[in-house]
Amino acid sequence: MKWPFKSKSAPMVGTEPTGAVTTATPPPPVASTVADNSTETGGHPNKNDAFEEIKSKFLNEINKIPLPPWALIAIAVVACLLVLTCCLCIIKKCCCKKKKKKGKKDKGGFNMKNIGKDDEDDDDDDAETGLTEEEKEPEVKEEEKLGKLQYSIDFDFQDNKLSVGILQCADLISMDTGGTSDPYVKVFFLPDKKKKFDTKVHKKTLNPVFNETFVFKIPYQELGGKTLVMSVYDFDRFSKHDIIGEVKLPMNTIDLGQPIEEWRDLESVEKEEPEKLGDICISLRYVPTAGKLTICILEAKNLKKMDVGGLSDPYVKIHLLQNGKRLKKKKTTVKKNTLNPYYNESFSFEIPLEQMQKIVAVVTVLDYDKIGKNDAIGKVFVGSKASGTELRHWSDMLANPRRPIAQWHSLKPEEEVDAILASLSGKK
Repeated sequence: MKWPFKSKSAPMVGTEPTGAVTTATPPPPVASTVADNSTETGGHPNKNDAFEEIKSKFLNEINKIPLPPWALIAIAVVACLLVLTCCLCIIKKCCCKKKKKKGKKDKGGFNMKNIGKDDEDDDDDDAETGLTEEEKEPEVKEEEKLGKLQYSIDFDFQDNKLSVGILQCADLISMDTGGTSDPYVKVFFLPDKKKKFDTKVHKKTLNPVFNETFVFKIPYQELGGKTLVMSVYDFDRFSKHDIIGEVKLPMNTIDLGQPIEEWRDLESVEKEEPEKLGDICISLRYVPTAGKLTICILEAKNLKKMDVGGLSDPYVKIHLLQNGKRLKKKKTTVKKNTLNPYYNESFSFEIPLEQMQKIVAVVTVLDYDKIGKNDAIGKVFVGSKASGTELRHWSDMLANPRRPIAQWHSLKPEEEVDAILASLSGKK
């Protein structure tokens, strides 16, 4: 039995309920799926379709690149890593700046709300560093007592003479290993330091009695700008003398109308670098067959200023010593107003070869003064009993007979060299 359907049959339509006769209506035109998917309410394109279209275009563009897929993936990964790194750096910088600004605000502002927080932060910091409250607070150090000095001052207005008496010291600190000291007192005026006096050295005592008086001839009008200094030293035979303490008296604070006698506590002195006195160039020559020693004073440089005008009038004195006794003495001419004098003056001494090991040549640079004593700028000595560069110079001279050997030497304080020479003569 054949069904009366056409080749292109219409969609089947459900039967109507019984009792009703209906006619088949043609179905509505079927729209294409693309049209259905591309339209939404309001006539706007679907988002999924737009994404698919962009994706297809992107893939087409990638396919056009003449690189294998793995290379493209690697480039993409590297690019992502670079972007992430840049982002992390930017975030870190921003966070650090915020913390710094916050810290500055906390320091600058005084807020009751922040008091508790600040205390907690301080406690945390202390816990980290391991410091306690006692260690944090600056320790107040008690000043070490160095001892006392008794002195007297009397001014003679008729003769313009100032008498300074160094009477005694008490309760000095020990500077030697045996628990004692060998004290003496140095007296001078600042700022010139030109005229100095030293008391006698008292051995192994912390309560020396000096009873020595020193006289300075200074007009009363000039005293106001000066400061009297009384420095207590510990004498040492083989090294530099150590200062125990000092008393400084500005003369404009003292009433010179009547004699003064009083005690003062010694004050500590900051250790300063040794004062530079200058250098001297000496040439030594010895001829063994003739037994002739020639010392040539060539020049000096950077000498200490001794005059008020900032210059000096230097000359050089040479002493030959044997077991502490002066054998011969020579001196150069005076060079006026200079700190870098040039001499080139030679002096010859007849000394047998067997005595050369016993001889010491002491070279002293002095400042010439028409009125008063000529003050020593500095000293140096050469010989077999010397040390350092001085001993090397003497040894080079003996090792090279008949040949002049020149060398520079640094000048040393007069009292330091005299102390060494005294100890050498004591040994013999």
